[in-house]
Amino acid sequence: MVSRKARGGKTVYGARVGILMLETKWPRVPGDTGHAATWPFPVLYKVVKGATARVVVHEKGKGLGPAFLEAAAELVREGADGITTTGGFLGIFQKQLAAHTGVPVASSSLMQIPLVQALLPAGKRVGVLTVQAQRLDAEHLTAVGAPLDTPIVGTENGREFTRVLLGDEMEMDYALAEQEVLAAGYEMRDRHPDVGALVLECHNMAPYSWRLQNELGIPVYDVYTFVKWFQSGLEPRNFGYPSSSTPAYGWRERL
Repeated sequence: MVSRKARGGKTVYGARVGILMLETKWPRVPGDTGHAATWPFPVLYKVVKGATARVVVHEKGKGLGPAFLEAAAELVREGADGITTTGGFLGIFQKQLAAHTGVPVASSSLMQIPLVQALLPAGKRVGVLTVQAQRLDAEHLTAVGAPLDTPIVGTENGREFTRVLLGDEMEMDYALAEQEVLAAGYEMRDRHPDVGALVLECHNMAPYSWRLQNELGIPVYDVYTFVKWFQSGLEPRNFGYPSSSTPAYGWRERL
């Protein structure tokens, strides 16, 4: 006889990853962290009031720490087993978020840099594309365990991508934005020929990863690769093992 018992403790079930959202109004397309159709699994969202891209990028989130911590805690109370964010610059809050929530936190795509570096052959290193290179400094790199001499190229010299995100504009020309991200990739290739892989800081850049990889011919890692990996640890794939062990929450079946 099959026993079907459930254990509670959450409000929402089946969504392991909680995503801290900046308070924005720019358009988000599939591939962007803030577009729910990006993810091949359910996610929970929580908007952090007053958290604009400009404050996060230009002021390192000054004054927003308590709001991020409370929003993360709310996501955990509602059902998230792990937390991520919609901004690579938020890696500076990594330790605070993990300590406050008590669950795994994957705050920034930049956290992939040490792992990607370990994958590369001798003489090659990781390069970073970002929404604003001048603002991505030693504090951010140290927070994610990245070398301080990591090559960084930004899109701030373009007319669309950085302007729309930091200005929180209502419209974006995604074709133009793609060209600006590609231009940053070409600049990285020309200035740093030893770069053997890219990590995209900006959690809005994943829509351009496929094109970047095809154009440059090197691996590209973004928030999508990061959070898919993160989620796979929170909810490993069951390959059919007939275990009698039970999950922490949800349905459990036992013969």
